[in-house]
Amino acid sequence: MKTLSLATNNPLARATTTHFTQMDKTMALAKFAQIKQYILARIEAGEWQENDRVPSENQLTELFDCSRMTARRALTELVESGVLERSQGLGTFVAGLKSQSSLLAIRNIADEIKDRGHGYSVKQLELTQVSAPSAVAISLGLEEGSPVFYSVLVHCEQDKPLQVEERYVNPQMIPDYLKQDFNLLTPHEYLSKVAPLTEARHTIEAVIANEQTQQRLAIEPSEPCLQILRRTWSRKGVVSFARLTHPGSQFRLGGHLTFNR
Repeated sequence: MKTLSLATNNPLARATTTHFTQMDKTMALAKFAQIKQYILARIEAGEWQENDRVPSENQLTELFDCSRMTARRALTELVESGVLERSQGLGTFVAGLKSQSSLLAIRNIADEIKDRGHGYSVKQLELTQVSAPSAVAISLGLEEGSPVFYSVLVHCEQDKPLQVEERYVNPQMIPDYLKQDFNLLTPHEYLSKVAPLTEARHTIEAVIANEQTQQRLAIEPSEPCLQILRRTWSRKGVVSFARLTHPGSQFRLGGHLTFNR
């Protein structure tokens, strides 16, 4: 008797096989999402703290009755998103949380740090008048060599350097800048009060900081940094040009966009 191959000769069987294949994929996807949510929920609830070890692929496979590939995918995506860290031969751990700023909004760094429930402190290194270098003069709309105000501060989170702020200020716009004590309020706070911002433009790039900035951030020479170059305007014109440098291991930028349909 000839045996029919259901997979090849029976349309109903082919459809049924396809249905179960798609259902298997959907179930795997659901398990993958469940694993991620399981891990994230325990981190957010504080059950798993920074540097705590999370369940292994084998443990997750048993717990969720799924394949190792599904468990591995969930762990890998959480590693790639910075939630978890892998250590060769030791396992997967809850990553140290990086400080995060908004990519789109301009906020006072002191407020950002305090909103995370951390201690903020600042070191004012320089507050003086200098001659504007060419790039700074162009940014501020001044002639090269024009007098500008210059400040350097190191903003710290939990007593650890988080940002070196170098700022050039147009003295025509902010004549009392050098009279301020930036141990008491940040340049951003002061400028927002005396010349409310109407516009800002910034660029972001990964850099290797110069030796002086490395020392100010207390980082190794090989550590990459995130650097933001920012120009701000008030209604009267360009107010300041700032160079904000952060250690890459402790800082990230994020944003959320909503689009009208």
